[in-house]
Amino acid sequence: MSDHTTSQKPYAVQRTDEEWRAALTPAEYKVLRQAGTEPAFRGEYTDTKTQGVYSCRACGAELFRSDTKFESHCGWPSFYSPLAGDSVEYIEDRSFGMKRVEVRCATCGSHLGHVFEGEGYDTPTDQRYCINSISLRLQPDESVTPED
Repeated sequence: MSDHTTSQKPYAVQRTDEEWRAALTPAEYKVLRQAGTEPAFRGEYTDTKTQGVYSCRACGAELFRSDTKFESHCGWPSFYSPLAGDSVEYIEDRSFGMKRVEVRCATCGSHLGHVFEGEGYDTPTDQRYCINSISLRLQPDESVTPED
């Protein structure tokens, strides 16, 4: 997409376009590598309450913990903070005639979603990382039993 700023950062995980296409499903490729968006309220993790760590579906880098996930009712999983400050990269996004901040995996450069501020959610950061489920893979916390 021409309205997305390209990062000049060298990523730890680099693949050719052909390698990404072979490793990802067409839907994953569209979101992760072409900055697409999955349909609202249809993602695998939109409403999940499972405890664990959310990793990048493209490269496996750990990105978010379930304890920072909250219900924003926006149609996509929402988090108020990434796992570590350097686990994600922020890119100015001027697509759709507005200025937004795109969130990418800092390890492979895959598109995750966008981050919004000042929306009034009762979270410690007043930020909403609006992330596509298809960009993530949840590794459940094995120390938590279903009764917890």
